[in-house]
Amino acid sequence: MTNAVITGWGMYAPERVMTNDDLAKIVNTTDEWIVSRTGIKERRIAADDETTTTLSVNAARDALAVAGVDAIDVDLIILGTCSPDYPMPATACLVGRDLGATRAAAFDLAAACSGFVYALATASGFIRSGMYRNVLVIGVEVLSRFLDWTDRSTCVLFGDGAGAVLMQASEQPGGMSGFELFSDGKGYEGIIVPAGGSACPTSPETVASGQHFVHMLGTDVYKYATRQLAESAISAVRNAGLSMDDIDQFIFHQANLRIIKSVAEKLDMPMEKTYLNLEKYGNTSAASVPMALVEAIAAGRIKEGDKLLMVAFGAGYTAAAAVVEWTADPARAFLAPGAQTRLGQPRRTLSEAVA
Repeated sequence: MTNAVITGWGMYAPERVMTNDDLAKIVNTTDEWIVSRTGIKERRIAADDETTTTLSVNAARDALAVAGVDAIDVDLIILGTCSPDYPMPATACLVGRDLGATRAAAFDLAAACSGFVYALATASGFIRSGMYRNVLVIGVEVLSRFLDWTDRSTCVLFGDGAGAVLMQASEQPGGMSGFELFSDGKGYEGIIVPAGGSACPTSPETVASGQHFVHMLGTDVYKYATRQLAESAISAVRNAGLSMDDIDQFIFHQANLRIIKSVAEKLDMPMEKTYLNLEKYGNTSAASVPMALVEAIAAGRIKEGDKLLMVAFGAGYTAAAAVVEWTADPARAFLAPGAQTRLGQPRRTLSEAVA
């Protein structure tokens, strides 16, 4: 059977850093309040000339370079996001244009923070069916442009970034071995941008009342996330024919440290097997899981043969989990010609970036 394996990976985080102390200057909050409730210390904010497309292209170029694959050989681009450049066309089409992936089909996948894992499962299906051999999967957000910066219940949580992987057909064992996708539309109001769609078209009134920003019912989301993340994780591992003890590394959606710890306890999962980077980036939604994956690889946390569990939840409500047997040599990222090391880029404060 043809397997779908990850052969390339990359990420991009904007240079502009917004710390909790920066936020405290514009909204009623403190560093202690944010850290104690979320675990977040800072987040990245896209520059004025950066878009969902430009962030995606930066991450995708690195993924292709690590895999040693030219953009012209990409068959399909699946881009998970809830902050596209435009309602239409699909941002994935613009990414293909800028990469030079002139032979690739392209579409956006809207499953909010679950978008990357949904896209990963979708890519695996295309590859296993024999329809495509090289699929570029991207998770990306520029949610800073959809936030009310006077609403501390949302603006302290989110950041901007992008992560990408190349999935390829392989006759060798490994790759995607099990997944679980879930949705419950009864919770659609839990995380929502109320206006701008066909249900509530844009008007002077919707703009004036802030209906084009992210609105969230924090307590409801917390209860849903802690329950459904655990259930989805267990289902994906079972579908892969494994047990939790077989998992070498957990790559969770980096939304909230308290949520991650709660799920870890439900799964009897040691925290030392869980990679965390939310203190640096906050909740980057669909970009969260691939960014954590790339940094875990760079940190030496993942090696060939390891079994990874990626889990995410998001608006909808949605949830997704995927088990992947890692087959690539992590050192490839440092040996690939043209691959850029974005993890070590200069870190600047928000005030320095604006200046």
